[in-house]
Amino acid sequence: MAGTPTSATSVVVALVAGLLVWPTATPEAKAAPANFAHPGVTVSRGQLDFVRDKVNAGAQPWKSAFDQMIASKYASLSRTPAPRAVVECGSYSNPNYGCTDEREDAIAAYTDALAWYITRDDRYAKKAIELMDAWSATIKDHTNSNAPLQTGWAGSSWPKAAEIIKYTYTGGWANSGRFSTMLRNVYLPKVINGSNSNGNWELSMMEAAVDISVFLEDKTSYDKAISKFRTRTAAYVYLESDGALPKTVPSQNLDTRDKIVNYWQGQGTFVTGLTQETCRDFTHTGYGISAISHIAETSRIQGQDLYGTDVGERLRQALGFQAKYELGEAAPGWLCGGALNRGLGPITEVGYNAMHNRLGFAMTNTQALTTRNRPAGSNNLFVAWETLTHGDQPN
Repeated sequence: MAGTPTSATSVVVALVAGLLVWPTATPEAKAAPANFAHPGVTVSRGQLDFVRDKVNAGAQPWKSAFDQMIASKYASLSRTPAPRAVVECGSYSNPNYGCTDEREDAIAAYTDALAWYITRDDRYAKKAIELMDAWSATIKDHTNSNAPLQTGWAGSSWPKAAEIIKYTYTGGWANSGRFSTMLRNVYLPKVINGSNSNGNWELSMMEAAVDISVFLEDKTSYDKAISKFRTRTAAYVYLESDGALPKTVPSQNLDTRDKIVNYWQGQGTFVTGLTQETCRDFTHTGYGISAISHIAETSRIQGQDLYGTDVGERLRQALGFQAKYELGEAAPGWLCGGALNRGLGPITEVGYNAMHNRLGFAMTNTQALTTRNRPAGSNNLFVAWETLTHGDQPN
C-alpha cells in the first residue's frame, strides 16, 4: 500500500529530529527473499499486466510510449544478432569491438520481450530468444579498461529480457540453461566484486549483479550485491545528515577532505541532493541515479522495499536537485564553478513513480522534467522505455 504525503513527511521530520535512524547495510545483511519473484527484474508481472491493459485500451501516456518502442530499431523483427566471443571496450569506446552491438542486442531482447508480453505476438518472443541464444552460444569474455562497465550495462538488460521470456512465454526456450551459464560465468564474475572507479560504474555493476542473481536465484550473490549497492549509494548522493563531508566507500581510502573534494570533481560545498558526479556532467550522474532506481525497484519486487530507507531519500533528493538545473535554472557560483554540463537522460520515471506516486512526495521539479520528457525512450546503454513500464505505475 502506498504511503500518504503526511506519512512520508512525518518520516522525514522524524529523521531530521533524530527520532529515527536509516537502516544501514552490513556485509551480513540478508536481502534475498526466501523465494524469488518472477518475472522480477525491474518489472513485475503485475506491472506488466497494468501496462498491457493500458496499451490495449489506448490510454496515455502508455500507448504513445508503446508506439515509440515498436517504431524503434530495437523492436525490428529483421534485426540480426551480432555476437562476439570477446567484447573489447576501451576508455571512451576506443576500441569498440562489439560493445555497441552487445548493449543494443541486449536492449533489443528486452524490447522484444516487452513487445511479446503486451501484444502476445510470438514473433517478438522468438526474436528475443534468437538474440539471447546467439550471444549465449558465443561470448566468452569482456576485455580492456571499460570491461567492468560494459558488463554492467549489458548485464543489466539481458536478465530483464530473460525474466519475461522464461516466466511468461509458453512457446518454450530450449537454451535457457545455456543463457544462465553465460550470465554466471561471463557476466557475474566481472561485476560482483564492484569497482573503485566513479560511482556510476559500481552502481551499474551492482544493477547487473542484482539482476543476474534474481534470474539465477543466487541468494549469496544477491546479498553481496545489495550490500555493496547500499554502501555505494550512500557515498554517491549527499544528504545533510551525512555530516560535513560525504560518506565514502572504505576500500577507496578517501580519508582526507582534499581527497574527497577531488573525487567529487573539485566540488567543496556539499548540499543535499548533490552527487559525486554532478560536477562531472549530468549524463554520468543520470547513469548513477538510474541504477539506484532500478535496484530499488527490483528489490521491492523481491520483497525488500528500499524506498523507505536512505536509498529512497537519496534517490528523491538526487532527482530533485538535478531536475531543477536540468530544467534550466542557472547554477550558482558555488556549484561546479557556476558551469553545469546538462543532459540527464531518460532516467526519472522509475524513481519519480516510486517516491511521488507511491510515497506521496511532491517532487515538483522531477515531475516537470518527467512530464516534459515523455515518452522516455532509451539511452542506448541500459535504460529503455520507462514511461511505458513505470509511468504512473500503481503496482
